[in-house]
Amino acid sequence: MRNNASRTLALLALLLPLAASAHTGVDGGMHHGFVTGFLHPLTGADHLAAMVAVGFWSALAARRAWPDLLWAPLAFAGMLLVGALTGMAGVQLPAVEPMIAASLLVLGLLVVTRVHLPAVAAMAVVGVFAVFHGVAHGYELASEEGAALTLAGMVSATVLLHAAGIAIGWALRHANAWLPRIAGAAVLGLGATLLAQAI
Repeated sequence: MRNNASRTLALLALLLPLAASAHTGVDGGMHHGFVTGFLHPLTGADHLAAMVAVGFWSALAARRAWPDLLWAPLAFAGMLLVGALTGMAGVQLPAVEPMIAASLLVLGLLVVTRVHLPAVAAMAVVGVFAVFHGVAHGYELASEEGAALTLAGMVSATVLLHAAGIAIGWALRHANAWLPRIAGAAVLGLGATLLAQAI
C-alpha cells in the first residue's frame, strides 16, 4: 500500500509540469549560459513531456534492462543536439511546432500501449521527432553569445529527464496497468491540444 502511494505521488509529480505553457517565449528571453540551458527544457511542457515520455516508454517496453532501456533515450538526446545545431545554423524546417505536437501524440500512444519496437525502429521514431525539438531550441539560440554553453545545459537536462522517465517507468513496470496508461494519456492529450493550436 505504501509503495503504491509512493508510485502514485511520483506519477503525479511527473504530470504537474504539464500545466506549464509551451516552450516558446516562456522564459521571456534567454540570458545564455549552462544553467539557463539546463533549466530551459523544464519550462516548456512539450519538451519536458516528450523527454520524460521517451525514458518512461523505454522502461515500460524494455524486454531487458540492458541495453534496451538506452536505445531510444540516446537517440533522442543525440538527434536533439543535431536538430539544435541545424536550427542554430539557420536551416529552416517546415512544420516544427506541429511535429513537436505530433511527437507527443506518438509518444503518449507508445506509453499507453507499451509496444516494444526493435532498437533501430525505436531510435528512428524518437530520433525524427527529436530533430524538431532540437530545431526549436536552435532557432532560439541562433546568433547568440554563449549558445554552446546553453546547448550543453539543454542536452544535460535532456539526459536527466530521460533518466527520470526511465526510473518512473521501471518503478511502474509491474504496477497496475492504469497508472502508466494515465501518464501516456496525459502526454497524448497535451499533444492533441498543442497540435490543435499549431494548425
